[in-house]
Amino acid sequence: TAAKPVALEPGQPVIAAGRFVLRPLRRSDAGLIAHFAGDERVARGTRSIPHPYPRAAAEALVERALSPSRGEDVWALDGTGSGLGELLGLIHLARLDRAQDEVSFWIAQPYWNTGLAREAVGALVAADPHRSEAIYAEVFQDHPGGGRALTHAGFEYL
Repeated sequence: TAAKPVALEPGQPVIAAGRFVLRPLRRSDAGLIAHFAGDERVARGTRSIPHPYPRAAAEALVERALSPSRGEDVWALDGTGSGLGELLGLIHLARLDRAQDEVSFWIAQPYWNTGLAREAVGALVAADPHRSEAIYAEVFQDHPGGGRALTHAGFEYL
């Protein structure tokens, strides 16, 4: 099915993504974010997650994501509708300049190698909520799963 944005909060839609939805963060997500992002294996795959990752950092992330003056939109991968977890990971879309964005994501370790990253990136790119002219991403060389998720969504290596 094609990803269809459905407005929930001003400027940030809920996006259908197959087995889950991408939805704006809620304050109640901070505990699960801290739990999953606190896994050293998850942190190693990103630039943005320090290890250890304290709950206060997750709470600050949620507050930034809820701010009307935010510089990026952050969605939770929420699989409650299909019997998966309430928070399977996060995907970010940061505004750059000249109608360009950068996407980044992480998946909670129990859901690795299940195609969730590919579905999330694909749904976000298809929905294109910022109406971007170009979307960029980066992936570590030792993270082939992240690279596959991006190339499935049409990204090319530069």
